[in-house]
Amino acid sequence: MLDIGDNAPHFCRPNQDEEEICLRDLSGKWVVLYFYPRDNTPGCTTEACDFTDEIENFENLDAIVLGVSPDTPRKHRNFIEKKELKVTLLADEDKSLCQAYDVWQLKKFMGRESMGVVRSTFIISPDGKIEAVWRKVRVKEHVQAVKAKLEELAQ
Repeated sequence: MLDIGDNAPHFCRPNQDEEEICLRDLSGKWVVLYFYPRDNTPGCTTEACDFTDEIENFENLDAIVLGVSPDTPRKHRNFIEKKELKVTLLADEDKSLCQAYDVWQLKKFMGRESMGVVRSTFIISPDGKIEAVWRKVRVKEHVQAVKAKLEELAQ
């Protein structure tokens, strides 16, 4: 399991416009990498909208916000257009990025077990180290906590 101080696993994934986004290309910037289960679901929509509402504050801290789910680039594009999102969404259809960050796990819901994305957020430093981790995120006020932690780290 990844922890603070570890090197962030490298990735290259297509975004909502099918442009490849690679961690190596973001060197020198803070990266807020958040994993969520699925586009257009209540909690995921709230989280994406909350990040969108704060996007300028993250950009002012020299940070890029990247959301990741197993959805396709096309589903991400539809989600962004429908909700007027300003975040970049990465498609992880084979779930290898989710596995690298250990967020693809067995989940229980209403007595049933299935594999899925455990909502999690990582702050990656400009030199590629994990600086903060939130696992099993509760959406309410989460973005505010991430922003406050990034403000502290970026000083």
